[in-house]
Amino acid sequence: MKKGSPMQDDDLRALRRGLTGLTRAAPVGRVQAISGNLVSISGLSGDVRVGDFVSIGDRLAEVCAIDQSAVHVVPEGGCEGMGIQAPVVVTGPPMLTPSNSWLGRVIDPLGRPLDGRPLGRGGAEIPVHAPPPPATQRRGFGARFETSLSVFNTFLPIVRGQRVGLFAGSGVGKSTLMGALAGSIPADVTVVALIGERGREVGDFIHRVLGPEAMKSTVVIAATSDQSAMMRRMAAYSAMSVAEYFRDQGAQVVYFADSVTRLAEAHREVALSLGEAASMNGFPPSTSQAITRLAERAGPGAGESGDITAIFSVLVAGSDMEGPVADILRGVLDGHVVLDREIAERGRYPAIDVLRSVSRSLPHAATDEENKVLAIGRRMLGAYEQSKLMIQAGLYEAGTDPETDAAIKAYPHIDAFLTGDQDVSVEESFSRLMRCFQKR
Repeated sequence: MKKGSPMQDDDLRALRRGLTGLTRAAPVGRVQAISGNLVSISGLSGDVRVGDFVSIGDRLAEVCAIDQSAVHVVPEGGCEGMGIQAPVVVTGPPMLTPSNSWLGRVIDPLGRPLDGRPLGRGGAEIPVHAPPPPATQRRGFGARFETSLSVFNTFLPIVRGQRVGLFAGSGVGKSTLMGALAGSIPADVTVVALIGERGREVGDFIHRVLGPEAMKSTVVIAATSDQSAMMRRMAAYSAMSVAEYFRDQGAQVVYFADSVTRLAEAHREVALSLGEAASMNGFPPSTSQAITRLAERAGPGAGESGDITAIFSVLVAGSDMEGPVADILRGVLDGHVVLDREIAERGRYPAIDVLRSVSRSLPHAATDEENKVLAIGRRMLGAYEQSKLMIQAGLYEAGTDPETDAAIKAYPHIDAFLTGDQDVSVEESFSRLMRCFQKR
């Protein structure tokens, strides 16, 4: 037999894997109890592990807890229509079969197409819940990215392999900023996890925010707000597995998660159903592990693999950066960007509060001269903010403090510098920032 093309070989490997996975028999249990979104199953306690999937009719369910008498699962589509004594079949741990044909596609957390077209399967299965690369073998940060936004070219640089959080209230421009970064950060592959997103906004994000050109190198994993907690929680991990697949092929990957808050809420829903005690403003203690195990999978790779540069959005109520989800994520990431509603309301986009934001890639991501420029800029912004109320009330008298005088003159120019898409290089961004000081 003649050797086929690489695509044919890939198809043959997928077929062989599917045939190998067939079994004559599988353990079968029975639905014992249904309570809320939780289903208890008898007869399978010795045959499954936490995180495995079982099949109840045509619905999959995730094993979340096991005791001697029952297995407790959360179904993918809720419990409507289920009955006592319904048969349950073990299907094993959740696996995906990504391939290059997934680029440009919209897929659900179980690897099924959402855009109405057939979806190709790769030649190997990868787990949805995978460990991060060994800590001692991971590389350090890579080179600085040039973006279309001057604020990220200067004050808040993003480097290859960095993990950054976008913290914002609703309607402050978080999704729009994510779309701008997705279109401007140079990467081989972009993977987007839309977690608990409104159904209408999934299409809006794909067609308007990302656009057809960016979608060519993008895989979108989406679970809408009406889907079960299992699906919403799994969306973040499935998308990370897809990112890891491309990373392990040597690609530079950018991963976006919108939002980690909805991941935490889905995890809370499952954990409280299982009887875990609520703490941390209603979130159970296991929320921290659910968030950190996702974040740690991103970052620099090891060996010949690529890197995963990750942008995690966090929905904060009333811009409260001290909430449990924001606090957990801020402590584990390599930088955080705070979007402020007051800045958004006066028309500046992106509405980033530079003084409350930080990139932990600094000072190494910038030269000594660039760091001096950034220090001057932050000092000017800080001096203005300290006297802002007095300035706006007309109580500040020119000449009272030389640094405040300089900040008042430079502030409008710095504010204009932080506004809008500049589409310039890092070098030009720093030159423009320097000119803001010279216009004093």
